Amino acid sequence: MEIVKIDPNFVLPGAVQRDDIVWLDAACEPFVIYGAVGTNPYARLPMEVAQTVSEGVQVLCTHTAGIRARFCTNSPYIAIRAEWNTQCRMPHMPFLGISGFDLYRVSGAHRKQSYVASLTPPVSCENGYETIAFVGEGMKEYVLNFPLYNDVSRLLIGVAEGSQWQAPQPYANALPAIFYGSSITQGGCASRPGTCYQNFLSRALDMDYVNLGFSGNCRAEDTMIDYLASLEMSVFVSDYDHNAPTAEHLAATHEKLYRAIRKAHPHVPYVMLSKPDYHDTPDERARRSIVMQTYQKAVAEGDPNVYLVDGASIFAGDESDGCTVDGCHPNDLGFYRFSRALLPIFERILT
Repeated sequence: MEIVKIDPNFVLPGAVQRDDIVWLDAACEPFVIYGAVGTNPYARLPMEVAQTVSEGVQVLCTHTAGIRARFCTNSPYIAIRAEWNTQCRMPHMPFLGISGFDLYRVSGAHRKQSYVASLTPPVSCENGYETIAFVGEGMKEYVLNFPLYNDVSRLLIGVAEGSQWQAPQPYANALPAIFYGSSITQGGCASRPGTCYQNFLSRALDMDYVNLGFSGNCRAEDTMIDYLASLEMSVFVSDYDHNAPTAEHLAATHEKLYRAIRKAHPHVPYVMLSKPDYHDTPDERARRSIVMQTYQKAVAEGDPNVYLVDGASIFAGDESDGCTVDGCHPNDLGFYRFSRALLPIFERILT
């Protein structure tokens, strides 16, 4: 029996049927899109670059992890009609995190973001869905977080006819932080888009960012290194330890990536992470040592803008075994701890 027949609290709004609704394309004004860098309005990487990296990156660069729409309106409700080409499903990640949207309200002098609603897809959806959240009267600024593991080919945002608009405020940092890494970086397996670790940081610091986490496909390939070095950025985060196929591959690429970014951006803060699910095996000791050696060498050479987060410390402490869904991918507690490990560094860098 379906749970909604037993507990009506789990019933979703479903299709939007209102006579007063106006549908607007989120890729156009008055919406401002953040986190997308490709010619596709919701891609994280130009396809001509992705095609030189790997087949996996070609697919994953259309997943909308980290993409956000900011807008300001007095509509009493916000509706969405999302469309995509392929439906991603995983047994250990909530469907809301894979395919849903999270809505936050921005307010106050410190640009604090407060959770408003999750725009939740039905588990039966295949190529998109529509739903609605009622947000109350008055002019408000919003951030809409996109799905972590689905491509979005089109997004319409529905508002009440006659609604007024204002330009949303830009993020406090003019340049985005760049995060390069694994499925953890992409957001697996957060329960909803707003709880990946970059969004915790973004809300805490009013920080723009680009999520270049590619699940199972971050290996610091030469063309990817060249592309990363070409980007404008406020911070660079290297978090691809998990996806290096061997410790030898990590050793051959880890310092190389650092050198390329540092050559292109001599003074940009560079943050290195080792994998958080550390089990003290010979392979994992070798990987951790490689990351630390890159950091220590940079410090010894006098680089004042390099930082290290020891992944072995991220989940440590109370409930350390409750931070993942499978011993590897973080749940929301794990992602929160991830963000707390990075927050002091980002506060020092950005404030």
